[in-house]
Amino acid sequence: MGRVTVEGTTERVLRLLALLQERPSWTAPELAARLGVTDRSVRRDVERLRALGYPVHAAPGVGGGYQLGAGTRLPPLLLDDDEATATAVSLRLATGGTVAGAGEAALRALAKLDQVMPPRLRAEVRAVHGATDTLVGPGVEIDSEVLVTLARACRDAVRVRFQYASRGSHQRERTVEPVRMVTTGRRWYLMARDIDRDDWRTFRLDRMHDVVATTWRFQPTEHPDPAAYVQRSVAEAPYRYLARIRLHASPDQVRQLVPPQVGRVEDGDDEDGRDGWCLLIFGADDLDWIVMHVALLGFEAEVLEPPELREAAAVVARRLAAMAETPPPDHRAAQ
Repeated sequence: MGRVTVEGTTERVLRLLALLQERPSWTAPELAARLGVTDRSVRRDVERLRALGYPVHAAPGVGGGYQLGAGTRLPPLLLDDDEATATAVSLRLATGGTVAGAGEAALRALAKLDQVMPPRLRAEVRAVHGATDTLVGPGVEIDSEVLVTLARACRDAVRVRFQYASRGSHQRERTVEPVRMVTTGRRWYLMARDIDRDDWRTFRLDRMHDVVATTWRFQPTEHPDPAAYVQRSVAEAPYRYLARIRLHASPDQVRQLVPPQVGRVEDGDDEDGRDGWCLLIFGADDLDWIVMHVALLGFEAEVLEPPELREAAAVVARRLAAMAETPPPDHRAAQ
């Protein structure tokens, strides 16, 4: 009989935890009614949750009730089937991430979750993983401590100091006021105000060394949209040529083909007021590369800038025309 009572109590405590996660606040009578027990049993079960590490707060008086808050340590988690499956799939994908050590941590977490998952859920997760491949190339790994340091600095609005390697590998100390980190999937970037230049800058996290959060607090001010600013910097700033090309396509059509770290797509009709056009802006060091990639998009295109891109397009067009007119080798031999 005692065993049945323990099992019933455990199941009820888990149901209580699930109810507390459903909405911000419950009164004791509401919980008692949902669980089919007395108010006194609810109080005992709340104490059991607290002993497990769940910070259940109780507000007295009219309008008060029980609330599930944030604690000082991570208690056991209660996941439903959909949440457990989504978490397991995400952990499998995270094993190939760009944060140093995160892959190993994800594997450890996945092993713990896999051990307690019901066989039917475990089979679903493995089926999803077995049927999934990724075309994303390996990214640049970032030390997790760097991420945590920068995330806290962004949250607390404190200046950060670090050594930064430029494109020419020249090291220089920078002091910045960080705003937000942005990831493109393969690389991590920080948008911050450079104290020395008194201007907004984009910094690659893999080029940062000796990252230290100072005690100097700054007053956050109005700033550009971090994602848009980093995209502009990544797609345009570092290159020899900046191409502005008008395409006969909707912005959404082009964005499906051009990743945000490669180019920026803007709304806009052409100069004659014709609908259905957009503007593609991106940088590159080679004009032929620009020509070929724009041609492969498959849309009618008009070169706006730079002027030399038009000549490069003409040269590539002549080469392609010559390739199309060249007879096959066996035909030339027959002649």
